[in-house]
Amino acid sequence: MKNKNYLLGWTIIVPSIAWIAYLAHYYIGGHAYSLFLSLLLIGAVLAAVYHSETIAYRLGEPYGTLLLAFAITVIEVSLIISIMLSSKGLETIHLARDTVFAAVMIILTGIIGTCIIVGSLRYKQQIFTLQGVGTAMITLIVIVVFLLILPNYTTSHDNGEYTSGQLIFISVISLALYIAFTMVQTIRHRAFFIAPIPKINDKIEINEEPEILPEKPSRRVMFFSIFFLILCLGIVVLLAKYLSKDVDALVLKAGAPKTIVGIIIAGIVLLPEGIAAIRASYNNRLQTSLNLAFGSALASIGLSIPAVAVVSVFADFRMTLGIDIKSMLLLGLSLFIITISLATGRTNIMQGLVLISIFLLYLFTTLVP
Repeated sequence: MKNKNYLLGWTIIVPSIAWIAYLAHYYIGGHAYSLFLSLLLIGAVLAAVYHSETIAYRLGEPYGTLLLAFAITVIEVSLIISIMLSSKGLETIHLARDTVFAAVMIILTGIIGTCIIVGSLRYKQQIFTLQGVGTAMITLIVIVVFLLILPNYTTSHDNGEYTSGQLIFISVISLALYIAFTMVQTIRHRAFFIAPIPKINDKIEINEEPEILPEKPSRRVMFFSIFFLILCLGIVVLLAKYLSKDVDALVLKAGAPKTIVGIIIAGIVLLPEGIAAIRASYNNRLQTSLNLAFGSALASIGLSIPAVAVVSVFADFRMTLGIDIKSMLLLGLSLFIITISLATGRTNIMQGLVLISIFLLYLFTTLVP
């Protein structure tokens, strides 16, 4: 074991400066200040990554990845609800759908694809537990169909929208599935989500020298990280909401589709998760990467949509959930490819390249529909 200083100065200073800078925006303005706030937003996200990983390392698998997924979902829900409540009319009727769909596509193709490529370049092949991934996949597919595809084929409401009753019913089922998955992950079948031990005759190439892990942080450090994680998440939500007007203006000026706003929001909230997952894969912990990815995808859709749905019903604003034919095709292709890719318990670089190609196609067809 080796000692490690978990209380790094920049992870404390950056979110503190970000809070001060946000409060100062009432007196200071302009494009240069918005750029400065954007840099602080990125810094706060990176600080949130660090504190989340510290807490996760203390708690161990799979509780750490579950905590990080929940924290990211809090950011996503807060952003969606705050922007929808602050807008008027039908400006944001598609925001929840676009953000959640973008999050699912980024996770399934962008993050998992990058993790597989990074791990394959260093280790050629990596292994994971099939039961855990399979459990996550069947839960994700069902929730995705309930919330993003089925609304296009119900007849009580047009344009891919559920009625209030339908929305509440589907949200309750989706939330119940997510809670059940969480119980399976943390209690009933926890072993499904812990990395398997390679067999002696396993031909997977691994490092000759075992990784020397640092000592786990103390309880005092963990509670300190929890406090600053809350500060980081709070300022990320506030800064993202404040800068959303600049993002809207930039998108309109560039003539890009409004769906880009959902991709930007999803990209911001998934940055901590993505960095943590890629770093885990680089350190030959693909199981942790997959736990993070699927946990985030399930939380993003299984928690975010029900939360936004409740607010939409009580605040009486409309919310479209059904995705179009092109999006359904890309989503179906992504789910099909990732199911095949993760069906053997091993990964190789070709699987990652295929997933990244789908991700790039998704981004391109969004910009050039």
